[in-house]
Amino acid sequence: MSTLETTKRYHVTTFGCQMNEHDSERMKGMLESLGYDEAPVADEADLILFNTCSIRESADSRFVAHLGHAKRMKRERPEVVIGVGGCWAQSVKDEVFRRFPFVDVAFGPGQINRLAEFLTSDSLTAQGYFEFEGFPAHLPTKRDRDFQAWVQIAVGCNLKCAYCIVPSTRGRESSRPFEQLVEEVERLAADGVREVTLLGQNVNAYGRDLRTTEPLPAALAPFHAAAKRPTGRIAALDDALVPLADGSQAPTLRPRPRTFAELLTAVSAIPGIERVRYTSPHPKDIREDVVAVHAALPEVCQHIHLPLQSGSTAILKRMRRTYDQQRFLDRVAMIREECPDIALTTDIIVGFPGETEQDFQDTLDVVDQVGFDGAFTFVFSARRGTEAAEFTEGLVPHPVKVERMERLVELVQRRSKERTQRFVGRTLDVLIEGPSRNDPERLRGRTSHNKVVNFTGFGEPGTTVPVEITAATSQTLSGEMSLLSALS
Repeated sequence: MSTLETTKRYHVTTFGCQMNEHDSERMKGMLESLGYDEAPVADEADLILFNTCSIRESADSRFVAHLGHAKRMKRERPEVVIGVGGCWAQSVKDEVFRRFPFVDVAFGPGQINRLAEFLTSDSLTAQGYFEFEGFPAHLPTKRDRDFQAWVQIAVGCNLKCAYCIVPSTRGRESSRPFEQLVEEVERLAADGVREVTLLGQNVNAYGRDLRTTEPLPAALAPFHAAAKRPTGRIAALDDALVPLADGSQAPTLRPRPRTFAELLTAVSAIPGIERVRYTSPHPKDIREDVVAVHAALPEVCQHIHLPLQSGSTAILKRMRRTYDQQRFLDRVAMIREECPDIALTTDIIVGFPGETEQDFQDTLDVVDQVGFDGAFTFVFSARRGTEAAEFTEGLVPHPVKVERMERLVELVQRRSKERTQRFVGRTLDVLIEGPSRNDPERLRGRTSHNKVVNFTGFGEPGTTVPVEITAATSQTLSGEMSLLSALS
């Protein structure tokens, strides 16, 4: 990429999920390779970018407010370039320039690389880029923390959840090549990264569209053999043989799909990588091999985010979630049998069309039975382009949604606080992220269970230290650095 003749400044505002945060890292890295510098506020930037989300109504509303401010800046400084990327831009691609004529460039989440093409063109006339072109693996990134990195392992989603717009904004599911991912994490580790988070709309579906003749790692093969899935190993001595150059014969290796458990195993084995996280899996695809990796490999964090969405089988069917209440509870039981101490978090939608009081009570019952370590809770709002947006019957009144949400939040927090008490009195490894947000004299870090810890001690961001936990709320832990453990 060519460098700008004069240094210009950019500002990126990000809405939505970790995937969007990672996309913004690539935008920033690409812009800085073009010679741009980052501006601390939008008012000081020559290029104002919004990386948008269309999954939650709150993100939509906040973005529209920011866009109004950008319109005023464009009026005052006509030369400023306004760009809108991400899922929202993709969802309104046919009307974005008509509704917002002050926008100069718009692009979907699969078109980040086209932003550079636009900025280096001879004429900055309004352009839109919305065709899916795969994952732009070649783009540089600018990470917020040197020791933590996101790694996108797949794009798109093949599921048809009634409330979700992702398939129409990010396209069909496509896994990145296994070897490419391993090489990327190796480069990150060499660059000082100690914790990686693997990203995908449905991470545990990774690899189904890939093929290899390499046999599964020995530790994983029994799980696939028991489930009658291909392992790449020869099942019988009389399998077809192929001649080799030296005149001998070798058995044919059967092609098989890659697996998410295999990727977790490979990434965890990379020198320098201390922690591996991922988000988000789908309950229907949580299998024994992934749980076995959590149990066996200390690098794979003791945390699984398992979206419930609803505890009612009837509502789950209407949501097209492809599992029922009992299937979800069976998955939880399997996880906790192998990993009793693991932290489970979830997503729950309140007030989905058709949700009766009994349906909501089913959700409360599951939350109480599971005892999640935390939950992201949302009041249902119809999103354009989704099946649920067309529902006209069984709509739940807003006051009822709010009242149900209050009951759900109270239960989630109470059960979460009960769960976090198990950490009090224990010494946990904490990866330091920086100073505490509430007390700069203390440090803030995170455990393998993804619990935030505020503690008294010393150490640089990116180092892991032992902390004795002295207190716990529903969301955070408090403690003191264990000097004895640190010296041992």
